[in-house]
Amino acid sequence: MSNRYPSAALERLLLGARLEVLPTDSVAEQVHAHVEPGRTVTVTASPAKGLEATLALTEQLADRYHVVPHLAARMVERAELPDLVARLREAGVTEIFVPGGDATPTDTTFGNALDLLMELAELGRPFERVGITGYPESHPGIDDDVIVQSMWDKRRYATDIVSNMTFDDEQVGRWLERVRRRGIEHPVWVGVPGPVDPAKLLKMATVIGVGDSMRFLRKQRGVFTRIALPGFSTTRFAHRIAALAGTERLHIGGLHLYSFNQVEKTEAWRREQLAEVADLRRP
Repeated sequence: MSNRYPSAALERLLLGARLEVLPTDSVAEQVHAHVEPGRTVTVTASPAKGLEATLALTEQLADRYHVVPHLAARMVERAELPDLVARLREAGVTEIFVPGGDATPTDTTFGNALDLLMELAELGRPFERVGITGYPESHPGIDDDVIVQSMWDKRRYATDIVSNMTFDDEQVGRWLERVRRRGIEHPVWVGVPGPVDPAKLLKMATVIGVGDSMRFLRKQRGVFTRIALPGFSTTRFAHRIAALAGTERLHIGGLHLYSFNQVEKTEAWRREQLAEVADLRRP
Protein backbone atom coordinates (compact mmCIF):
# COMPACT_ATOMS: atom_id res chain seq x y z
CA MET A 1 0.00 0.00 0.00
CA SER A 2 1.47 3.32 -1.02
CA ASN A 3 1.82 6.01 1.63
CA ARG A 4 0.34 8.54 -0.79
CA TYR A 5 -3.05 7.09 0.11
CA PRO A 6 -4.01 8.57 3.50
CA SER A 7 -4.29 5.57 5.81
CA ALA A 8 -6.73 7.30 8.19
CA ALA A 9 -9.08 8.18 5.30
CA LEU A 10 -8.86 4.68 3.86
CA GLU A 11 -9.55 3.13 7.27
CA ARG A 12 -12.62 5.34 7.69
CA LEU A 13 -13.95 4.39 4.27
CA LEU A 14 -13.39 0.67 4.87
CA LEU A 15 -14.86 0.62 8.36
CA GLY A 16 -18.04 2.37 7.25
CA ALA A 17 -18.34 0.71 3.83
CA ARG A 18 -21.86 -0.24 2.82
CA LEU A 19 -22.46 -3.65 1.26
CA GLU A 20 -25.04 -3.93 -1.52
CA VAL A 21 -26.71 -7.30 -2.09
CA LEU A 22 -29.31 -8.63 -4.49
CA PRO A 23 -32.46 -10.25 -3.03
CA THR A 24 -31.86 -13.93 -3.82
CA ASP A 25 -32.85 -16.97 -1.78
CA SER A 26 -29.36 -17.69 -0.41
CA VAL A 27 -27.94 -14.25 0.27
CA ALA A 28 -29.27 -13.84 3.83
CA GLU A 29 -27.29 -16.90 4.88
CA GLN A 30 -24.16 -15.46 3.25
CA VAL A 31 -24.57 -12.12 4.99
CA HIS A 32 -25.07 -13.76 8.39
CA ALA A 33 -22.01 -15.94 7.85
CA HIS A 34 -19.57 -13.28 6.68
CA VAL A 35 -20.73 -9.81 7.79
CA GLU A 36 -20.43 -8.69 11.39
CA PRO A 37 -23.62 -7.40 13.07
CA GLY A 38 -24.21 -3.68 12.94
CA ARG A 39 -22.85 -3.14 9.44
CA THR A 40 -24.89 -1.36 6.78
CA VAL A 41 -26.34 -3.69 4.15
CA THR A 42 -28.37 -2.31 1.25
CA VAL A 43 -30.90 -4.45 -0.61
CA THR A 44 -31.60 -3.77 -4.27
CA ALA A 45 -34.99 -3.83 -5.99
CA SER A 46 -35.40 -5.93 -9.13
CA PRO A 47 -38.36 -5.80 -11.52
CA ALA A 48 -37.85 -9.53 -12.13
CA LYS A 49 -37.97 -10.38 -8.43
CA GLY A 50 -40.56 -7.81 -7.43
CA LEU A 51 -40.50 -5.42 -4.51
CA GLU A 52 -41.67 -8.11 -2.09
CA ALA A 53 -38.29 -9.86 -2.40
CA THR A 54 -36.57 -6.65 -1.30
CA LEU A 55 -38.91 -6.19 1.65
CA ALA A 56 -38.67 -9.82 2.77
CA LEU A 57 -34.86 -9.81 2.74
CA THR A 58 -34.85 -6.50 4.58
CA GLU A 59 -36.96 -8.07 7.34
CA GLN A 60 -34.67 -11.12 7.48
CA LEU A 61 -31.60 -8.96 8.07
CA ALA A 62 -32.99 -6.06 10.08
CA ASP A 63 -32.50 -7.63 13.51
CA ARG A 64 -28.71 -7.79 13.09
CA TYR A 65 -27.83 -5.09 10.54
CA HIS A 66 -28.56 -1.52 9.54
CA VAL A 67 -30.55 -2.44 6.44
CA VAL A 68 -31.28 0.06 3.67
CA PRO A 69 -33.93 -1.20 1.23
CA HIS A 70 -34.07 0.23 -2.28
CA LEU A 71 -37.55 1.59 -2.93
CA ALA A 72 -37.45 1.87 -6.71
CA ALA A 73 -40.15 4.46 -7.40
CA ARG A 74 -41.57 2.84 -10.53
CA MET A 75 -42.15 -0.40 -8.58
CA VAL A 76 -44.07 1.24 -5.74
CA GLU A 77 -47.86 1.43 -5.90
CA ARG A 78 -49.01 4.87 -4.76
CA ALA A 79 -51.92 3.52 -2.75
CA GLU A 80 -49.68 1.02 -0.95
CA LEU A 81 -47.00 3.47 0.17
CA PRO A 82 -48.43 4.11 3.68
CA ASP A 83 -48.60 0.37 4.39
CA LEU A 84 -45.10 -0.14 2.95
CA VAL A 85 -43.74 2.60 5.22
CA ALA A 86 -45.48 1.08 8.24
CA ARG A 87 -44.04 -2.36 7.43
CA LEU A 88 -40.49 -1.04 7.17
CA ARG A 89 -40.79 1.00 10.36
CA GLU A 90 -42.12 -2.08 12.15
CA ALA A 91 -38.97 -3.91 11.03
CA GLY A 92 -36.83 -1.13 12.49
CA VAL A 93 -35.75 0.41 9.18
CA THR A 94 -34.59 4.01 9.59
CA GLU A 95 -32.98 4.60 6.19
CA ILE A 96 -34.04 3.98 2.59
CA PHE A 97 -32.59 4.52 -0.87
CA VAL A 98 -34.91 5.88 -3.57
CA PRO A 99 -33.88 5.40 -7.20
CA GLY A 100 -36.26 5.76 -10.10
CA GLY A 101 -35.69 2.14 -11.04
CA ASP A 102 -35.88 0.25 -14.32
CA ALA A 103 -39.49 -0.90 -14.17
CA THR A 104 -42.01 0.60 -16.57
CA PRO A 105 -44.30 2.93 -14.59
CA THR A 106 -48.05 2.43 -14.70
CA ASP A 107 -51.01 4.65 -13.87
CA THR A 108 -50.90 3.36 -10.29
CA THR A 109 -47.16 3.52 -9.56
CA PHE A 110 -44.87 6.47 -8.99
CA GLY A 111 -43.35 7.82 -12.19
CA ASN A 112 -39.96 8.84 -10.80
CA ALA A 113 -37.95 9.17 -7.61
CA LEU A 114 -38.93 12.80 -6.97
CA ASP A 115 -42.63 11.89 -6.97
CA LEU A 116 -42.02 9.24 -4.30
CA LEU A 117 -39.80 11.53 -2.23
CA MET A 118 -42.46 14.25 -2.23
CA GLU A 119 -45.09 11.76 -1.10
CA LEU A 120 -42.84 10.60 1.75
CA ALA A 121 -42.58 14.23 2.82
CA GLU A 122 -46.38 14.41 2.88
CA LEU A 123 -46.33 11.36 5.16
CA GLY A 124 -44.18 13.23 7.65
CA ARG A 125 -40.70 12.13 6.52
CA PRO A 126 -40.92 8.74 8.24
CA PHE A 127 -37.25 7.78 7.72
CA GLU A 128 -34.24 9.44 9.31
CA ARG A 129 -32.06 9.11 6.22
CA VAL A 130 -32.98 8.98 2.53
CA GLY A 131 -30.50 8.31 -0.26
CA ILE A 132 -30.77 9.37 -3.89
CA THR A 133 -28.76 8.38 -6.96
CA GLY A 134 -25.68 10.13 -8.35
CA TYR A 135 -23.97 9.48 -11.69
CA PRO A 136 -20.21 10.24 -11.82
CA GLU A 137 -20.19 8.60 -15.26
CA SER A 138 -22.81 9.72 -17.73
CA HIS A 139 -26.14 7.94 -17.82
CA PRO A 140 -26.68 6.50 -21.32
CA GLY A 141 -30.20 7.90 -21.53
CA ILE A 142 -30.09 11.15 -19.54
CA ASP A 143 -28.03 14.28 -20.15
CA ASP A 144 -25.50 15.15 -17.42
CA ASP A 145 -27.06 18.57 -16.84
CA VAL A 146 -30.46 16.98 -16.32
CA ILE A 147 -29.01 14.54 -13.79
CA VAL A 148 -27.32 17.28 -11.76
CA GLN A 149 -30.52 19.33 -11.88
CA SER A 150 -32.43 16.27 -10.68
CA MET A 151 -30.15 15.99 -7.65
CA TRP A 152 -30.78 19.67 -6.94
CA ASP A 153 -34.55 19.13 -7.15
CA LYS A 154 -34.39 16.14 -4.79
CA ARG A 155 -31.91 17.61 -2.30
CA ARG A 156 -34.55 18.93 0.12
CA TYR A 157 -36.04 15.45 0.48
CA ALA A 158 -32.77 13.53 0.82
CA THR A 159 -29.86 13.23 3.22
CA ASP A 160 -27.33 11.24 1.16
CA ILE A 161 -26.22 10.58 -2.41
CA VAL A 162 -25.17 7.08 -3.51
CA SER A 163 -23.24 6.98 -6.76
CA ASN A 164 -23.65 4.30 -9.36
CA MET A 165 -20.70 2.03 -9.96
CA THR A 166 -17.69 3.83 -11.39
CA PHE A 167 -14.17 2.91 -12.45
CA ASP A 168 -12.47 6.28 -12.94
CA ASP A 169 -11.33 8.11 -9.82
CA GLU A 170 -10.44 11.25 -11.80
CA GLN A 171 -13.98 11.36 -13.18
CA VAL A 172 -15.34 10.94 -9.65
CA GLY A 173 -13.27 13.91 -8.52
CA ARG A 174 -14.46 16.13 -11.39
CA TRP A 175 -18.07 15.10 -10.80
CA LEU A 176 -17.86 15.82 -7.07
CA GLU A 177 -16.40 19.27 -7.77
CA ARG A 178 -19.28 20.00 -10.13
CA VAL A 179 -21.90 18.76 -7.65
CA ARG A 180 -20.43 20.93 -4.88
CA ARG A 181 -20.27 24.00 -7.13
CA ARG A 182 -23.97 23.47 -7.83
CA GLY A 183 -24.59 23.84 -4.10
CA ILE A 184 -25.48 20.21 -3.36
CA GLU A 185 -23.87 19.43 -0.01
CA HIS A 186 -25.06 15.91 0.85
CA PRO A 187 -22.45 13.28 1.72
CA VAL A 188 -21.67 11.01 -1.24
CA TRP A 189 -21.19 7.25 -0.99
CA VAL A 190 -18.94 6.30 -3.90
CA GLY A 191 -19.99 3.15 -5.74
CA VAL A 192 -17.10 0.66 -5.94
CA PRO A 193 -17.25 -2.76 -7.62
CA GLY A 194 -16.16 -5.46 -5.22
CA PRO A 195 -13.29 -7.80 -6.17
CA VAL A 196 -15.72 -10.17 -7.86
CA ASP A 197 -15.14 -13.24 -9.99
CA PRO A 198 -16.31 -12.36 -13.53
CA ALA A 199 -17.59 -15.90 -14.12
CA LYS A 200 -19.75 -15.68 -11.00
CA LEU A 201 -20.87 -12.22 -12.04
CA LEU A 202 -22.14 -13.63 -15.32
CA LYS A 203 -23.96 -16.38 -13.40
CA MET A 204 -25.54 -13.76 -11.14
CA ALA A 205 -26.83 -11.93 -14.22
CA THR A 206 -28.95 -15.00 -15.00
CA VAL A 207 -30.21 -15.18 -11.41
CA ILE A 208 -31.50 -11.58 -11.32
CA GLY A 209 -33.23 -12.02 -14.66
CA VAL A 210 -32.10 -11.49 -18.24
CA GLY A 211 -34.08 -8.29 -18.68
CA ASP A 212 -32.73 -6.79 -15.47
CA SER A 213 -29.16 -7.78 -16.20
CA MET A 214 -29.22 -6.39 -19.72
CA ARG A 215 -30.61 -3.08 -18.47
CA PHE A 216 -27.96 -3.03 -15.76
CA LEU A 217 -25.13 -3.73 -18.19
CA ARG A 218 -26.35 -1.02 -20.56
CA LYS A 219 -26.62 1.51 -17.75
CA GLN A 220 -23.13 0.70 -16.50
CA ARG A 221 -21.61 0.94 -20.00
CA GLY A 222 -19.96 -2.45 -20.18
CA VAL A 223 -19.46 -3.03 -16.45
CA PHE A 224 -18.80 -6.73 -16.96
CA THR A 225 -16.01 -6.05 -19.43
CA ARG A 226 -14.46 -3.38 -17.24
CA ILE A 227 -14.45 -5.57 -14.12
CA ALA A 228 -12.93 -8.44 -16.10
CA LEU A 229 -10.12 -6.34 -17.58
CA PRO A 230 -6.73 -7.07 -15.96
CA GLY A 231 -6.05 -3.34 -15.57
CA PHE A 232 -8.83 -2.71 -13.06
CA SER A 233 -8.14 -3.14 -9.35
CA THR A 234 -10.72 -2.63 -6.62
CA THR A 235 -7.86 -2.03 -4.19
CA ARG A 236 -6.18 0.65 -6.28
CA PHE A 237 -9.50 2.36 -6.94
CA ALA A 238 -10.42 2.40 -3.23
CA HIS A 239 -7.01 3.89 -2.40
CA ARG A 240 -7.56 6.69 -4.91
CA ILE A 241 -11.00 7.43 -3.49
CA ALA A 242 -9.34 7.62 -0.05
CA ALA A 243 -6.99 10.25 -1.46
CA LEU A 244 -10.00 12.25 -2.71
CA ALA A 245 -11.66 11.85 0.68
CA GLY A 246 -8.86 13.92 2.19
CA THR A 247 -10.42 16.97 0.50
CA GLU A 248 -13.16 17.96 2.93
CA ARG A 249 -15.22 20.05 0.50
CA LEU A 250 -15.86 16.91 -1.60
CA HIS A 251 -17.64 15.40 1.43
CA ILE A 252 -17.18 11.71 0.62
CA GLY A 253 -19.29 9.82 3.14
CA GLY A 254 -17.82 6.41 2.40
CA LEU A 255 -17.71 3.47 0.03
CA HIS A 256 -20.72 1.67 -1.39
CA LEU A 257 -19.51 -1.84 -2.26
CA TYR A 258 -21.36 -3.61 -5.06
CA SER A 259 -20.92 -7.25 -4.03
CA PHE A 260 -23.04 -8.99 -6.71
CA ASN A 261 -23.72 -11.39 -3.81
CA GLN A 262 -20.09 -12.47 -3.65
CA VAL A 263 -20.33 -11.54 0.01
CA GLU A 264 -17.54 -13.70 1.39
CA LYS A 265 -15.00 -12.50 -1.17
CA THR A 266 -15.96 -8.84 -0.83
CA GLU A 267 -15.79 -8.91 2.96
CA ALA A 268 -12.49 -10.81 2.93
CA TRP A 269 -11.03 -8.08 0.72
CA ARG A 270 -12.29 -5.36 3.07
CA ARG A 271 -10.74 -7.06 6.11
CA GLU A 272 -7.44 -7.56 4.29
CA GLN A 273 -7.31 -3.87 3.48
CA LEU A 274 -8.02 -2.95 7.10
CA ALA A 275 -5.22 -5.27 8.23
CA GLU A 276 -2.80 -3.54 5.83
CA VAL A 277 -3.79 -0.16 7.26
CA ALA A 278 -3.11 -1.50 10.76
CA ASP A 279 0.32 -2.76 9.62
CA LEU A 280 1.21 0.73 8.39
CA ARG A 281 0.58 2.12 11.86
CA ARG A 282 2.84 -0.32 13.64
CA PRO A 283 6.27 1.11 14.59
